[in-house]
Amino acid sequence: MKISLLFTLFWIAISPTLVASDASDHRYSEGDPVPLYANKVGPFHNPSETYRYFDLPFCSPGDVKEKKEALGEVLNGDRLVSAPYKLDYKREKDIEVACKSKLTKDQVAQFRAAVKKDYYFQMYYDDLPIWGFIGKVDREGRDDPSEYKYFLFKHIQFDISYNRDRVIEISARMDPHSVVDLTEDKDVDVEFMYTVKWRETDTPFEKRMDKYSQSSSLPHHLEIHWFSIINSCVTVLLLTGFLATILMRVLKNDFMKYAQDEEAADDQEETGWKYIHGDIFRFPKHKSLFAAALGSGTQLFTLTVFIFMLALVGVFYPYNRGALFTALVVIYALTSGIAGYTSASFYCQLEGSNWVRNLLLTGCLFCGPLFFTFCFLNTVAIVYKATAALPFGTIVVIVLIWTLVTSPLLVLGGIAGKNSRIEFQAPCRTTKYPREIPQLPWYRSTVPQMAMAGFLPFSAIYIELYYIFASVWGHKIYTIYSILFIVFIILLIVTAFITVALTYFQLTAEDHEWWWRSFLCGGSTGLFIYGYCLYYYYARSDMSGFMQTSFFFGYMACICYGFFLMLGTVGFRAALFFVRHIYRSIKCE
Repeated sequence: MKISLLFTLFWIAISPTLVASDASDHRYSEGDPVPLYANKVGPFHNPSETYRYFDLPFCSPGDVKEKKEALGEVLNGDRLVSAPYKLDYKREKDIEVACKSKLTKDQVAQFRAAVKKDYYFQMYYDDLPIWGFIGKVDREGRDDPSEYKYFLFKHIQFDISYNRDRVIEISARMDPHSVVDLTEDKDVDVEFMYTVKWRETDTPFEKRMDKYSQSSSLPHHLEIHWFSIINSCVTVLLLTGFLATILMRVLKNDFMKYAQDEEAADDQEETGWKYIHGDIFRFPKHKSLFAAALGSGTQLFTLTVFIFMLALVGVFYPYNRGALFTALVVIYALTSGIAGYTSASFYCQLEGSNWVRNLLLTGCLFCGPLFFTFCFLNTVAIVYKATAALPFGTIVVIVLIWTLVTSPLLVLGGIAGKNSRIEFQAPCRTTKYPREIPQLPWYRSTVPQMAMAGFLPFSAIYIELYYIFASVWGHKIYTIYSILFIVFIILLIVTAFITVALTYFQLTAEDHEWWWRSFLCGGSTGLFIYGYCLYYYYARSDMSGFMQTSFFFGYMACICYGFFLMLGTVGFRAALFFVRHIYRSIKCE
């Protein structure tokens, strides 16, 4: 019953996006109106800073109708309205006047500022995307920016391909000779014109989106992606070889030494990791926070796996507007029970008593920082009047999802975890008083160990990171999800291996406080990814302005924090498995 209810909620929430993706499966007869929507405009180099199409003083078709949008489309910043052009099926037009307008001095200045920032527009015709720049800057022969000339394109040509009764492809070309001079502040009369050309093609309807996905599958791109995977695999093999030849050999020697007869053992003082067997399973400080971090990390790991499953079956094809955001919101809500169960169960294993506070901490550990970041950035978007500002109705929907789905599932998972009665499996008894940790060199402290732990996993993914950033924070298209999934698996393996290795070295130094250390070392890759954000922003992108900067660093901080929790959980689970294994293999008194 519960499973069917969850599936129903999931389908209700995600179906608008899936239905929207099939809405373009229309058949047309000659002369039929085909929907053309103007979406947004904005600076080309600032992908988050977008505005409604008619925020610029384009002349409107009169009665501007807004398209009803799904949750994911709104979260993506899409605001579709009826466009001023009429592109009826298979009806060609030659320099048709869409509308006439008299631009005032202020409107000319507004257009000029937009052209100076390389504003582009985006439209959708039968759910096919169209882009174009609104104008151009003439810099030829002029060194002083004050001498530049600014022009607004007033003629657009639509080239449309069709196959029988379906639209297959559309492109827009701006006429560089049909422009309006915006250089001076004066009133200007403008006629916005358009031309429509139709041609037949053999491309089937099912493959009309292939040209958008093929851009990331070009041979030279694939070579780089495969180089990234080979680089990552070499890292994994080197690390695996290191563990197999060094770590396991040392462990074998340790087992042989600790397996000596009791008389020989009595003559020698215990050293190394066996020496701390009475403290190795002493529960960590801040048990509630630790269990909450594990619960949140497990939920984010589950969320990532489900997103990859949807990507691999083709749900996130190019320009399926809002599908990714819808899936993120819905799957995060439905997996909150996993966070509650994992956190409460582990907290009770650690002999915690206040499980209600633990559940509250679990629910707020990731959502809390995300909520405050969203509030700040949404306020910035409202001040800028950008489409990234969520409408009040959308915020209410998200709050209702959190209240009616996320929170109840979190509580149900917590109750199930509390009642699971699972005991912590410790091969060794814990002594009453902890041993004193010996003085260790600086490089064995937490921060240097985190730096070493995060570097190797980051080196395995940094090449692929550029393409992901160029897609999320640019206009590139990323569709090679199979390669990305392989890189993700490699990331998990390297994180687990390096955490196990560093945990072993920590134990041989007779430092038994490994719980938090293993979590921090596993999650430190998230800090490296955030460091890469600084490099990408200043060296690989042309983003600028307060809004774009705050959106980039604000939301990337939340994403990297999520990676920190997820990979920290992977690191700790691997270390816990390793520690239990080696202490089961010796006789602990």
